Amino acid sequence: MKQYVAEFFGTFWLVLGGCGSAVLAAAFPDVGIGLLGVSLAFGLTVLTMAFAIGHISGCHLNPAVSIGLWMAGRFPANKLLPYIVAQVIGGIVAGGVLYLIASGKADFSLAGGFAANGYGEHSPGGYSLVAALTTEVVMTMMFLFIILGATDARAPAGFAPIAIGLGLTLIHLISIPVTNTSVNPARSMAVAVYVGDWAMAQLWLFWVAPIIGAILGALVYRFIGSSDD
Repeated sequence: MKQYVAEFFGTFWLVLGGCGSAVLAAAFPDVGIGLLGVSLAFGLTVLTMAFAIGHISGCHLNPAVSIGLWMAGRFPANKLLPYIVAQVIGGIVAGGVLYLIASGKADFSLAGGFAANGYGEHSPGGYSLVAALTTEVVMTMMFLFIILGATDARAPAGFAPIAIGLGLTLIHLISIPVTNTSVNPARSMAVAVYVGDWAMAQLWLFWVAPIIGAILGALVYRFIGSSDD
């Protein structure tokens, strides 16, 4: 149970820190943190939680990561569903806290997107469904590759949180203009349920693509990272 509670709070922090920076600080009048700041915020949530709860739950914070670790033989199947449920609930609760904070501003409107992920007319840069699908699959694949490599028993000990946090930062730097960056179904669902409408209609992609990408990343690393020649 402690592992599931850790995943709840870890995902809560990821959504509140990452999406919160996008909603509250990215375009703050005159001195907003911009895409670079939002990218760094997402990376910092994972970095800080990896040190805080990595020894308790493994700090997945992401259904796609849990599935990818299972595919790689690093995570038991009987914990998959409880982990995913804890992650999704943690994200949704964080989305609710963020909504409560953001709606305290007089001109607040969900029309701004509330950091939801999207494609087509709802992509920040107007990118197509195919572009969004490709981006999410490839970025999640590389994220899992980084996670598996950084946490390999042969990797330098103690540095995995840094590699993983910076990896997520880089992923956001690349892909925010395309989809607002998901690579995490729980993060996408956390804000989509409050936006409703188009965000819920497009949510399927941000479940399917990250899971496919995670599976591919796991398969690639199982081949490359194998001790066999």
